[in-house]
Amino acid sequence: MSLYHSYITIEKLEDHIGKEVTLNGWVSDKTDKGKLCFVKLRDGSGIVQCVAFRPSIGDELFEQATSLTQESSVSITGIVRAESRAPSGVEVDIANIKIWQISKEYPITPKEHGTEFLMQHRHLWLRSTRQHAIMRIRAAVVKAIRDFFDGNGFKLMDSPILTPNACEGTSTLFETKYFDLGKAYLSQSGQLYAEASAMALGRVYTFGPTFRAEKSKTRRHLTEFWMVEPEMAFFDLNDDMDLAEDLVEYIVQYVLKTCQKELAAMGRDVSKLEAIRRPFHRMSYSEAVEWLNNNEVKLNKKQADGSEIQIDFPWGEDFGAPQEEAIMQQFDKPCIIHRYPAEVKAFYMKRDPNQPTVALAMDMLAPEGAGEIIGGSQREDDFDALLSRIEHEQLPREEFEWFLDLRKYGSVPHAGFGLGVERTVKWISGAEHIREVIPFPRMIYRIVP
Repeated sequence: MSLYHSYITIEKLEDHIGKEVTLNGWVSDKTDKGKLCFVKLRDGSGIVQCVAFRPSIGDELFEQATSLTQESSVSITGIVRAESRAPSGVEVDIANIKIWQISKEYPITPKEHGTEFLMQHRHLWLRSTRQHAIMRIRAAVVKAIRDFFDGNGFKLMDSPILTPNACEGTSTLFETKYFDLGKAYLSQSGQLYAEASAMALGRVYTFGPTFRAEKSKTRRHLTEFWMVEPEMAFFDLNDDMDLAEDLVEYIVQYVLKTCQKELAAMGRDVSKLEAIRRPFHRMSYSEAVEWLNNNEVKLNKKQADGSEIQIDFPWGEDFGAPQEEAIMQQFDKPCIIHRYPAEVKAFYMKRDPNQPTVALAMDMLAPEGAGEIIGGSQREDDFDALLSRIEHEQLPREEFEWFLDLRKYGSVPHAGFGLGVERTVKWISGAEHIREVIPFPRMIYRIVP
C-alpha cells in the first residue's frame, strides 16, 4: 500500500470507529491530569482529542505524551472511540506516539496578539482554528466556481499575467520593463484576452491572480487578488446578470452544504446565507441615485477653499463604499445595479442604444456590508464605436489592434463579468478583513511574508 493511501485523516475518523489508525499531524494543545494526558491533534482536515492513559501505555510512552508542546509534529496510533461530547464526535485512545519534532517557544500562543504581530507571522497564523476555517471555506468557494462553469459548458482559458496594455488605463497597474520591447504591466484583468477566447470557444472563463496598484487601505482592497472572469459570445446584459445570479447562488449554497463546521467555527449566522436564493434584487443606476437622495444619503464634496459640504448625490458620479452600503441596508440578498453612466465605466463597455449616456454595465453588491463582489458588462461589438473610445481615452491604437480585430472578423454581441474571490470569501465566511481570506495578503504596506 502506498504512503498516500495509508493516511487516515481526522475528518474521516467517524468511518473508523473501533479500529486502530495512525494520524499524522501537529499538537494544537495539551493538558495533563494525573494519569491522563489529553493531546489535541490537528492534521489540516480537523482536530481530534487523543487520550493517553498511563496504566495502559506505560510510563515511557506517557512521558513522551506529556513532553509534547504546541505545534510539535507527531504520528499518533490508537483506537478510534465514539464520543458524543467531542466536537469531532470521536476521540482516539493513544497506543503509540512517534515524535518527529518537539516545537520550542512557538510564537503564537492562546493569548491575544495584535494584528501586526499576526500578519508578521502569517506563515504560522494560518495554523489557527479561525484561519483554518477561512481557508477551507475559500477552497470550497474555488471548487464551487470551477464546478459551476465546468458543469455548464464553459472552458477554462488562461489569460496572460504580463500584458502590453491595460483594461482600464495604466494608473493603477504595476509596471515592469519587458526586455527590449518596452513596458509591460501585471494584469488587472484577464477579460480582454477572454473576449478573444470566447470568439473561439463560445463560453469561457479565466481564473487567476490579478494586480491593482491602488493605494487603498480599506477592508476590501488587496494589491494581489484572485478573480474568475467568464466571457460569453451571444450574451447580452440581461443574460450576463442572470448568469451572475446563478453563479453566486451556487457558490453560497455549496459552501452551506460542505462547510457547516467551518461556518460554525467562524460564528457565522447561516440563516443569512440560506436566504441567498434567486431572484436577486435589481436597480438601475438612476433608480439607485433616486433612492439615495430620497433617503437623504449625502455625498461629501470638497469646495475650492478646502472645506467640505454635504450635497445630494449627483447623477454621473460613481458609487463609493458609503453609497453601496446605504443601498444594501434594505436588502438581505445581493442587488445588481445596472446601466451606469458611460463616463465612469471602461472604454470597452457597450453604450445603451436607447440611452447613449449610460453603459450596459452592472455591479453586484452583496449584503451585510460586503460591497461589490462582481463587476461586468455587455461589451462593445462595433468596430467604429470601439475605435472611437480607444481614441477618446488616448490609448495607443497599435497595442489594441488585436482587440479591434475581434470586431472585424465575425463580431457578435457578447458579455462577461469578474467575480472577486477574496471579497466573496470575506462575505460568506463573515471574516472581518480581506487580509484574512487569502493565504499571504499583499497590501500597500505589506509584502512579507
